[in-house]
Amino acid sequence: MFAGFPLVDLRSQPFFEDKNRAFWMLQSVGWTGYFVLRALGGLANSMGLLYIVPTALATVTGYSITLLMSVAYRRLIHAKPLVTWSISIFILVMASAIFSMIEVWAHATFYRSVSMPVGIEFLGAILLDFALLIAWSALYYGINYYLMLEKHMGRIHRIEAQASAAQLAMLRYQLNPHFLFNTLNSISTLVLLKQTSRANAMLSRLSSFLRYTLANEPTAMVTLEQEVETLKLYLEIEKMRFEDRLRPHFDIDPAVAHVRLPSLLLQPLIENAIKYAVTPCENGADISVTARFENGHVRIDVVDSGPGAVEEEDSPEEIIIEAEDSSPIQPDKSNTALIPHENLEPDTPKPIVNPKKHTMSASTGVGLPNIRDRLFQTYGTDQSFQTFNRPEGGFAVVIEIPYQTEDKAVRT
Repeated sequence: MFAGFPLVDLRSQPFFEDKNRAFWMLQSVGWTGYFVLRALGGLANSMGLLYIVPTALATVTGYSITLLMSVAYRRLIHAKPLVTWSISIFILVMASAIFSMIEVWAHATFYRSVSMPVGIEFLGAILLDFALLIAWSALYYGINYYLMLEKHMGRIHRIEAQASAAQLAMLRYQLNPHFLFNTLNSISTLVLLKQTSRANAMLSRLSSFLRYTLANEPTAMVTLEQEVETLKLYLEIEKMRFEDRLRPHFDIDPAVAHVRLPSLLLQPLIENAIKYAVTPCENGADISVTARFENGHVRIDVVDSGPGAVEEEDSPEEIIIEAEDSSPIQPDKSNTALIPHENLEPDTPKPIVNPKKHTMSASTGVGLPNIRDRLFQTYGTDQSFQTFNRPEGGFAVVIEIPYQTEDKAVRT
């Protein structure tokens, strides 16, 4: 019967998505209800069937007048408040007077034809008509102001989402030069040492790692399983330098393998552990990555068996922060930054003078703060990030994130 006609699922369409359709529906339903209720009231008070005629005329009058009012209101709603309310009140008074005149005339003509009203008697119904029209006006302005506010809030949410996406992209792009500097510096060292085969192998693995990571958008969410595969690619590159001194271990609960998190979130932690746990120790260190479901969240632990975070006493004059150097080549003096002691804020974690000590704040300052910012941009306050020394030795980072298995939008 309805072949060739597209079926529209009204349940999936918001009522006010089409404002014109919503207006006509409300206008028609509202005045139809007015007519039915007023006619029933007249019949209940034994006013006879003839009462329906002036009631119908009053309904048509109200329907028509409010259509004209909606045209004026549509222009006034964008004007200054003083102009909007002043002209709206004037329109209300005039419309109520016209409505009252027509309604009184209809009753006198079709229902009680004893005598025709004269002069001010035509305003006999102005109070009820004014109350009716002011209720209609309040409903019109209320709905439209609500829709305007909703549209404005939607625009704000889109802008905030774009800003958050840009912030996440910036934080992600901070990691690329940080990692590339260390890796290319190592490759340069191998070339200088004429170990071309190892340098070529490292370049090949670096290209595989970059191909894998650059395939994702900077704001993309990946599964924990994909993130671990990325870490393994990165560790293959570092294995070329440290060989048996670098001993990675992974213990990922299959139940959380498909949880989603920002891409390259854990790579700076592994890089930090290699720098402060593997590099300074003659026997290297173990680096463990574990993930499990705990208390409604996913807990990810990155632990190393290095010396941990150890602070030394500062020089009374200045603090020396060594620039990060992931290769055997010793940094020259240009890689050393001098920071006056008095310029450091009291609550700022003090940098470590000895570059062989595990620290949370020294060096380039990209890794841990970057992760903390990315977690907040993605999950808001529904996450935690903790760093501490383990009693048995070593340094630990604990991340807790919500259990999300679908790629959700960036926080707004």
